[in-house]
Amino acid sequence: MLTVILVISVAIAFLARWILVSGLTSELKMRGVAIARSISERGGGYILDKEYPQLLSLIFDEAQLRERHHLIDYIYVLDREHTVLAHTFTRPFPESLHMANPIPPGARESMQLVPVAEGEAFDIGVPIKEGIYRIGTVHVGLNKSHIDSLVYKLRVTFLGFISAVVVIVFVISHLLAKYITRPIRSLTGAADELSRGNFDVSLEDLSGVELGDKLQQCPAYRDTNVPCWHLDGASPNDGCPEDIAQDEPQCRECVFYRPRSGDEVSQLATAFRNMVGSIRLYRKRLQESEEKYRSLFASGPDPVFVLAQEDMRILDANPRAQEIYEYGADELRGMPFAELAPDQAQKCVHDFVEDMPMQGCVYYPKEIHYKRDQHPFFVNAHACVISYTGCPALIVACTDITEMIEKDAQLIQAAKMKSLGEMSAGIAHELNQPLNAIKMGSDFLALTVERGTELPPERWQGVVHEISAQVDRAAGIIATLRAFGRKETLSKDVLDINEPIKAVLSILRQQFQLHNVDFHLALGQNLPPVLAQDTRLQQVFFNLFTNAKEAIEELRRSSPQAEGTIHVRTWAADGRVCAAVCDTGPGIPDSLRQTLFEPFVSSKSSGQGMGLGLAITQSLVRDYQGTITIDSTPGEGACFTVSFPVAKTAPGVLQRSTP
Repeated sequence: MLTVILVISVAIAFLARWILVSGLTSELKMRGVAIARSISERGGGYILDKEYPQLLSLIFDEAQLRERHHLIDYIYVLDREHTVLAHTFTRPFPESLHMANPIPPGARESMQLVPVAEGEAFDIGVPIKEGIYRIGTVHVGLNKSHIDSLVYKLRVTFLGFISAVVVIVFVISHLLAKYITRPIRSLTGAADELSRGNFDVSLEDLSGVELGDKLQQCPAYRDTNVPCWHLDGASPNDGCPEDIAQDEPQCRECVFYRPRSGDEVSQLATAFRNMVGSIRLYRKRLQESEEKYRSLFASGPDPVFVLAQEDMRILDANPRAQEIYEYGADELRGMPFAELAPDQAQKCVHDFVEDMPMQGCVYYPKEIHYKRDQHPFFVNAHACVISYTGCPALIVACTDITEMIEKDAQLIQAAKMKSLGEMSAGIAHELNQPLNAIKMGSDFLALTVERGTELPPERWQGVVHEISAQVDRAAGIIATLRAFGRKETLSKDVLDINEPIKAVLSILRQQFQLHNVDFHLALGQNLPPVLAQDTRLQQVFFNLFTNAKEAIEELRRSSPQAEGTIHVRTWAADGRVCAAVCDTGPGIPDSLRQTLFEPFVSSKSSGQGMGLGLAITQSLVRDYQGTITIDSTPGEGACFTVSFPVAKTAPGVLQRSTP
């Protein structure tokens, strides 16, 4: 910029010099023409009267007038025949000038550079006229050396002036550069450093304000939990809460942010400095936040995975995941998540990629994952959408619940054993009927053989078939008991919800009838299947039936003649299969309804139960994405409704079925 200013200044100087020199030369030449014409007008009469002494005096007077003697080298007058009538030479008239500058006919003047004894002169010839007749000419010689001397002085003076101007312009430009270009260069350098990721640029250079270690004294810089009132949009004078301002007096007189002052460049530097400070403060907060969450990620007690949403490959895993899944960090990176959790990976693809890409988090309870040696274990998993290195990703946090599942299984198994004990009377009655039939049939056949009674073959075949049927009936009851009492793992099968209801009724119906409790069934036909485990649903309905019977018995303690009927109804609607178990007991108080599914909470009297039945029931229902609700009016009984989603692999899943 300084070079450009100097070049422009020199060009303007040379242009001004040419204009001044040309103007001076033209002015001197015009002065010579004026002198010649003055002599021409005043000397015409002397020529006609042949008063040549007066003519000589006239040209001497014109040549010597004031300072003209330095400019005018000579003046001479010629007549029509080019005879010299008068001249100012102090020596003989030089013959070289006689016809050196002839005036063409009709011309008003003529100018030629002619040689003279002392050098050269600009000869200016003007005709002397009397009316329309030309009676002579007058020639005025301007001293070229004098003109050159004047031009030289003018050049020297002008160049000196121009040099002074250039020096002044240079000094002013240098001073302006100090206040204009230097801050701009500082801003440019700072911007380049920020672009390279270096946020430790010096803030003092941007605005010329020395900060020293004052920035470290800023409470918001020392402790990122303290808000910066400037960044939060509040003034440090009237926006800072009084209690905090008292504790942090620096907040009232901020050591960093200050109002803009000075010219536009200074204001720009101040604004840029504030911006760099804000970026540095936020960067510090971001680094602390990243370190905090990185430490949480690395030291978390549960496995955490970062998955690429596009192909469900593992991008990162915390040390706990390496420990639980028994893989190294390098082995986990790039591994398909489906190798660790085939079912959950498929669900994530369905939820977040294919059918209905969604945001937020999804909870996957009791998923089966596999370790390096393919040993399975159960986890509860949360999957959330995040952005990882600029790409869409999922963060999956898993909690190992294998031990809890095993304890739940033990608790459920204990509940089954307790139920079997409670069903012993009914089971004995149920088994006693086929055994009595078998006894009667076998006694009849033995008596017939002992007495030698002849029986028709059809009678023999009928008795044998009846004995075989009763044996099959007893075997079926025993098989149901064995299946009910068997310890099952958490699995899902496609089944009809009516099957576990019928299985439980086969071993409970007779026992309940001994207590004058009847069942009224309204089971829907052709229901869509559900994904669940048969014996676990048997436990669900066993608990619901037992609760209904106990509710009826509780009502009968105050009203012995009260009706004892359990209504069981199944149906399908809105993509779910439902089963309702309703009793004619006293109903459930509103105060107990909110805590009815909590463990060890029971409405029964002390010693009548531990309050685990409904808690286990709810846990079993949730294992299969089911729900359980209560509809009860005090004095009018209670109705428990469980519902499960229709198995999507089954045909006709959306068909509505009503009992």
